[in-house]
Amino acid sequence: MHFSVDEFRAWKNKNITLLGMSGVGKTFLSSMLRQHQWFHYSGDYRIGMRYLDEAILDLVKQEAMKMPFLRDLLQRDWIYIRNNIRINDLGPVLSYVGKLGNPELGGVPLDEFQHRQAQYREAEIAAMHDVPDFIRKARDVYGYSNFINDVGGSLCELDAPEVIDLLAEHSLILYIQTTNKEEEDELIRRAQSSPKPLYYRPEFLLEQLDIYLRENNLQYAAQLDPDEFTRWVFPRLFHSRIPRYEAIAEPHGYTVTSQEVGQLRDEKDFLSLLEQAIARK
Repeated sequence: MHFSVDEFRAWKNKNITLLGMSGVGKTFLSSMLRQHQWFHYSGDYRIGMRYLDEAILDLVKQEAMKMPFLRDLLQRDWIYIRNNIRINDLGPVLSYVGKLGNPELGGVPLDEFQHRQAQYREAEIAAMHDVPDFIRKARDVYGYSNFINDVGGSLCELDAPEVIDLLAEHSLILYIQTTNKEEEDELIRRAQSSPKPLYYRPEFLLEQLDIYLRENNLQYAAQLDPDEFTRWVFPRLFHSRIPRYEAIAEPHGYTVTSQEVGQLRDEKDFLSLLEQAIARK
């Protein structure tokens, strides 16, 4: 959606999609707006609760069945296992996606890792296709006037233009960009200090894996230290995503900086920043 400032002010039921790298302030902003009666739609939460729920539980049960005590309880239906995913704690989703590398070090073998990556991609696409229906539900079922779509940092990796078209049709896309090398370095440092599972485009993953294996005189992905590979690859992934975000934001949305977002205190500040972004474009 595109607006003039006056058209945006007159837009009664505002629907905003937040686009940007993990750590730039999307969830911070969404949580703040929840306090002002905005419906917070978390793409990753929807993925975990709806589209990967069964796969996550199957993996947990598979591990539990390796322990005789738990196997007996599960087979007799004396216990049950469920996900406990929260919008601010997506641990089960991250644990399922996993990290590529040596299984003895907690890694996932390459074939299985690629399978889970493909599952995650399809789940993220499905979760974004649910956005129009949740915009309706937010208003008609739950009584919220405004809607914030907090998408995962990997949205730009999906190579699914129909998803971007759908989001642009039903919401204003707001890209939160980093502003300088120091800020980018800090985001990278934080990610490397506690490496988390990530989604990679298949071509990117295989290309970077080949480079890492050659640089470290390794032959197979199963020889990787999962955390070390994730730390090594993250800066490359980070910088590869920036032009992909920009390619979405330029024709479809508006851009603000993470520094501007960090200064917001309430809904009034947010709406004012959106008007500035519209006026700049």
